[in-house]
Amino acid sequence: MIKSIGQSKFIQKGIGEGLAAWLKLVHATSRFTDFPTDLYGPIRNEYPYIVAMWHGHHFLVPFMRREGHEFKILISRHGDGEINAVAVTRLGLGLVRGSGARPQRQHHKGGPAALRELVATLKDGQSVGVTADVPRTGGVAGLGIVTLARLSGRPIVPVAVATSNMIQLSTWDRAVISLPFSRGAFVVGDLVHVPEDADKAMMEAKRQEVQANLDAAHRTAYGMVGRKFVRAGP
Repeated sequence: MIKSIGQSKFIQKGIGEGLAAWLKLVHATSRFTDFPTDLYGPIRNEYPYIVAMWHGHHFLVPFMRREGHEFKILISRHGDGEINAVAVTRLGLGLVRGSGARPQRQHHKGGPAALRELVATLKDGQSVGVTADVPRTGGVAGLGIVTLARLSGRPIVPVAVATSNMIQLSTWDRAVISLPFSRGAFVVGDLVHVPEDADKAMMEAKRQEVQANLDAAHRTAYGMVGRKFVRAGP
């Protein structure tokens, strides 16, 4: 019965709207500092781009969007994804549905179709947001985001958000619940460019670069608010 309630569209919609309202409250009652100071200055001429996030640390990323920048966020098709989809929509962003998975599960998760839509969105002049780690393997960047960069020719922009008041959960992604009345930090990390002709070795090197740059951005963000970044995964 509990599982059935959790799958209810009505319940998912209510939770999603509640999540969006909570995030707006946190943002409205907190004071955020940008790093670099001109947050998007170094990448202003790179638009559109692929925003890379870590699972569980991404909830406040929509508030980093600047006026005139259109975004679509990749959201999975499962129950939690429905909740996130409602929240993202309430925060004014577009959606692409699907997620990465093991090769044998890709079509079930909608990965190939989502990848095609993400490429089309970028070619249409809109940026996209993607969690870099594949579900259940938090803190380890997958090849999906690197493949998207290779196919689209657009750069990957690692971003991080941190708040001084927060609760970190013991979940696979070490998810963070940010709390109101915080000091916050928005951080844009070093870009990753993936050549169109990247071979297997280059793809792996770029995957590791995405992972390292995401971790570096999060360490910076958490340091700015006096907290230590506790990453998921190994």
